Amino acid sequence: MGKLDGRTALVTGGSRGIGRATCLRFAREGANVAINYAGNEAAAREVAEQARAFGVRAETYRADVADPDAVAAMCDRAIADFGQIDALINNAGLGSSHVDRPTITGATDDQYRLLMGVNLWGPIHLCRALVPHMRQAPRSDVIMVSSVAAQSMGPRMGLYSITKAGVEALAHTLAKEERAHGMRVNIVAPGLVDTDMGRKLVATFGVTDIRDRDASAPFGFVCTPDDIAAAIAFLCSDDARYITNERITVSGGGF
Repeated sequence: MGKLDGRTALVTGGSRGIGRATCLRFAREGANVAINYAGNEAAAREVAEQARAFGVRAETYRADVADPDAVAAMCDRAIADFGQIDALINNAGLGSSHVDRPTITGATDDQYRLLMGVNLWGPIHLCRALVPHMRQAPRSDVIMVSSVAAQSMGPRMGLYSITKAGVEALAHTLAKEERAHGMRVNIVAPGLVDTDMGRKLVATFGVTDIRDRDASAPFGFVCTPDDIAAAIAFLCSDDARYITNERITVSGGGF
């Protein structure tokens, strides 16, 4: 038996990186997965096929999380397909390198809107669309994937840090509002992770291979998506049934 048997999770940004690892970890633990993706249908379908190999149901849904109408339509389809969604993993996001790491005063309105749209408005749209439905479940969970950037506030990381700080405020408030409905709301905040986003970030510092960072990383290796997925799965399991309104930093103690 898996720790998430009978659960159904919607994972945003589920076709790659942390989202992909989370979908597969949940499937291995017995949960059905609704896999959101923005553009790479082939990658999303591959994740779904791998998830089904664990004997669970997995479906894919294309939607830009920054678009509230697209999010609402996706959630309606997922609810129709699965009947009940009881875990929402707000993972989809864009990194600071996606907008070339501008300064706070040098960033354009479009750069602000792009990161805010996906990283902050995306979770807001998903919560609006799914939280009222999830209240019907005996146990439900919302996980916000944040970042150590919400605390480190590094130079040229401001746009990203702003969005992640906003997501954490959203999570802490939602946890208090929804506890009466049996809903747990928690934050997982990774440091550097070996993903497309992580590799793009280190490249801005002249590091061509993220493996070059292993020697200087905590415990001798850069964090993997599976490490983050494990923390998310724990928070959604009965092992964490008495945990809500908390933030787990997964950075090897590096921050």
